[in-house]
Amino acid sequence: MDISVFFNPVNLSFISDGNVYQPNQLGHTIKKFEEKDNFPSVEECRIAIIGVKEGRGALANESCADAPDFVRKHLYKLWGLGNLFQIVDMGNIEPGHSIEDTYYALSSTVEYLVKFNILPLIIGGGQDLTFANYRGYQHLEQLVNLVSVDANFNLGFIDDELDAQTYLSKIILYQPNYLFNYSNIGYQTYFADPAAVELMQKLFFDSYRLGTVRANLEETEPIVRNADIVSFDISAVRKADAPGNFNAGPNGFSGEEFCQIARYAGLSDKVSSVGFYEYNPIFDDRESTANLIAQAIWCFIEGVSQRKNDIPTSLNPNFLKYRVFISESKHEIVFYKSNKSDRWWMEVPYPNNKSKYERHHLVPCSYADYQIACNEGMPDRWWQTYQKLI
Repeated sequence: MDISVFFNPVNLSFISDGNVYQPNQLGHTIKKFEEKDNFPSVEECRIAIIGVKEGRGALANESCADAPDFVRKHLYKLWGLGNLFQIVDMGNIEPGHSIEDTYYALSSTVEYLVKFNILPLIIGGGQDLTFANYRGYQHLEQLVNLVSVDANFNLGFIDDELDAQTYLSKIILYQPNYLFNYSNIGYQTYFADPAAVELMQKLFFDSYRLGTVRANLEETEPIVRNADIVSFDISAVRKADAPGNFNAGPNGFSGEEFCQIARYAGLSDKVSSVGFYEYNPIFDDRESTANLIAQAIWCFIEGVSQRKNDIPTSLNPNFLKYRVFISESKHEIVFYKSNKSDRWWMEVPYPNNKSKYERHHLVPCSYADYQIACNEGMPDRWWQTYQKLI
């Protein structure tokens, strides 16, 4: 497929504002789609930046369609991370005749890139674009995990049209279904319908309240390490740090916490696509939100550069193996600890006739989960995964 037909070049005159980038700034090191008939080769790249100028699904926040170039203005000014791998900026997907045309362009691009082990980094646009990102995995013949960093679940109602406030229910109901797990990081209870919280529990999905996460931010690392797709809604950040969103509120993550979660996502060997959504330049005081998103993207890229290629197996000499028997439930849990990164995983058994679950039975966890098991407790992560696998 010729994905170049979906893209327009980056507006470098707007992004650079007449400045000349220094050799080690990202504006110089990133390979860019600058001229209409000179689409860059992406095959040798590790990360591909995709701007999506689509805001029709972002209710009351439609001007988020203008976000990509504002974020690039600040991203390109940041200093690079050496020549560890090539990054390409593919330019912008312009709004299609219908919003479904935009979804098709994005999902086709994601599918193409992931097949070649190139990581799409999407700058939206509304968070409904997460649905298009998810659809890009449809023909890859694997179950995927989705993590959203968001103050809401965005479930809506079954009969609602697809938009930024309903996209998750459309993903859950989409056929064929290839969603194995969904995790929400940072939901705020007063924004969440109790019925939605109950549904998350019934589906054995994971949801983590803002206060719980902020009390121990390191516990978000295993959550995003288990993701294939990570979706960041800038409204998850408090208004004082990120005013550039119609739905910005007084509570949320700090800018530093947002960047740390982005770095955790970059460190994960499993994360194969990421998106940053709902930034609206109209509401952004001195472009501080664009600056924050640029820094979060930098942290994500820096995380990718530090990936350890940790793949726990019983025969891998780089892992220590621990067995913990829980007498009350009569389950034995096998833990693996990486000698490279000190990260932990736990093994969850699955039926032999369900090979499609093979890539999901090793669950990222933390040392705290190991301590729970050693004290005769059942780690929540293990139990919820076990319920889905049996």
